[in-house]
Amino acid sequence: MPRFYSHSTWTVKPGREDEFVAAWQEWVAWSALQGLGTSARLLRDVDDPRRFVSFGPWEDLDTVRRWRAEPGFRERVERLQALVERFEPHTLEQVAER
Repeated sequence: MPRFYSHSTWTVKPGREDEFVAAWQEWVAWSALQGLGTSARLLRDVDDPRRFVSFGPWEDLDTVRRWRAEPGFRERVERLQALVERFEPHTLEQVAER
């Protein structure tokens, strides 16, 4: 069965990194109630500490679409966007695994 992932690249405003991490954690806690898998990750670029990458697994594409349509999604993303200069969201499908 194919697995789907939400994936975002974030460029955080200078000095707002800790606020961003806290807001992301709140967003992921809420997202878990919407079907996000338990292994969501937030990674920070060691060469550019303002750049973060997040991703998390979903069982199916319909669940991802419902999550993004929830009013709570927009509200939480707006909080995150207030802390970032750039936000690039994507939905990815797993096509191979080793």
